[in-house]
Amino acid sequence: MEPLETIGDDIDSWTTMMFLYHSALKKVNTKLEILNDEFRHVHKYNPIEYFKSRIKTPESIVKKLKRGGYESTIANMVKYVNDIAGIRLVCSFTSDIYRLAEMIRRQNDLTVVTVKDYIKTPKESGYKSYHMLVTVPIFLSEGVVDTKVEIQIRTIAMDFWASLEHKIYYKFEGNAPDYISKELRDCASMVSMLDAKMLRLNEAVLRAKEEQADK
Repeated sequence: MEPLETIGDDIDSWTTMMFLYHSALKKVNTKLEILNDEFRHVHKYNPIEYFKSRIKTPESIVKKLKRGGYESTIANMVKYVNDIAGIRLVCSFTSDIYRLAEMIRRQNDLTVVTVKDYIKTPKESGYKSYHMLVTVPIFLSEGVVDTKVEIQIRTIAMDFWASLEHKIYYKFEGNAPDYISKELRDCASMVSMLDAKMLRLNEAVLRAKEEQADK
């Protein structure tokens, strides 16, 4: 089969492209479910609280291309829009984020293209999350096509902040007053403190259980 970037711009080509992204989401979703089940079986603990997957709408894809100064072609969509297929993993603790990232990285039929760690280096808005861009091979009758999927990993608290931040900024179409932006950054700081405190609490609980087991 042709490389994904060379697919044409007719209706059939669009259908083919979306089929590939839907197939990639299915494959990655299944992998994550198996990893979570295996972790629960071995360690009696599930690092994933829940996850959501979605395909960007045509309108969102076109808007993103326009913001980047690109023509609205299928080739440009595939080349420049990395989050057409996206999965958001939500976990309890920040330590789970890096554990999950390593589990994903070890999958031998996934290729990690890029990593953006907005936890160690948050965005100016206060946004925190761990982003992985991966490719997954989709085996078709005419060959194999590597298809991109963006995976975002964050805690419940980070997801809460990001969801509300998106809603607030959407109302202002990205041009929120300075005082709103400052309040959101302050809330992001509180979320970070909450995550850190909950992680310390969880570590204390685990230590206490180990001490009880040793008695």
